[in-house]
Amino acid sequence: MAGEKKQNLIEREYTIPLREKLRSVSRYKKTNKAVKTIKEFLARHMKIYDRDLNKIKLDKYLNEYLWFRGIRKPPYKVKVKVKKDEEFVRVELVDLPEKLKFKKAREEKREAQAKKLEKKKPELKKPEDSSKEDPAVPSGEPKKSDEEKFEDKNKDGLDDKKEEIEKKAAVVEADQKFEKEEHKKLKHTTKSKTSSQERQEKNIYKKTHA
Repeated sequence: MAGEKKQNLIEREYTIPLREKLRSVSRYKKTNKAVKTIKEFLARHMKIYDRDLNKIKLDKYLNEYLWFRGIRKPPYKVKVKVKKDEEFVRVELVDLPEKLKFKKAREEKREAQAKKLEKKKPELKKPEDSSKEDPAVPSGEPKKSDEEKFEDKNKDGLDDKKEEIEKKAAVVEADQKFEKEEHKKLKHTTKSKTSSQERQEKNIYKKTHA
C-alpha cells in the first residue's frame, strides 16, 4: 500500500568501551558519565539526526547493571543489543548477570499471573437505565415520585411526612426545656461561700502548715 509506512527495524550488537572516557571524570560522576558515553556512542553509530540523546532509551536492566556498584565504580565495558525503529533507539543488555536474570524471571512471572487474574474476573454488570419502566408499576399508570409515595400511607386524609416532622420538632423542644430546668437546679445548689467561711478555711490552712 502506498499510504502505509514500512517500519525499518535495525538490530545490532556493540561492545562499548567506557574506560577512556571515565578517566578524566571525578569519582562521584563516573556512572553518570558512563550512561552519557553509551548514548553518545550509539547516536554516532546508529546515525541519529542531530545527535539527539533523548531518542535513545536504555533498558531498566541495563541501567541497573551500570549502577550496581554505585556512582564511583561503573563497568569499563558493556555489551549491548540495539534496536532502531522510526522514533527511538532501544538498548538492552546482552549478558544479564544471575541476579538480574532472577529478577527478570520473577517480574515476568508476576505479569503472567496478573493477566490470568484479569481473565478470571467476571465482567461488571452495567447499571440499568433509569429510563426503563418499573416492573411493579403497570404500564398504563403514571409513575409517582418518592414524596407522593411517602405521603398518606394510612389513607386518613393527613400527610404522614408532615406528622413525622412535627413529632421531631416536639421532641427537640422537650429536650431543650429539660436542659434549662437542670441548669436552674445547678445554680441554686452551688451557692457562693461567705466571708466568714473563707476566714475559717484560711485559719485552718495556717495552723496545719505552720
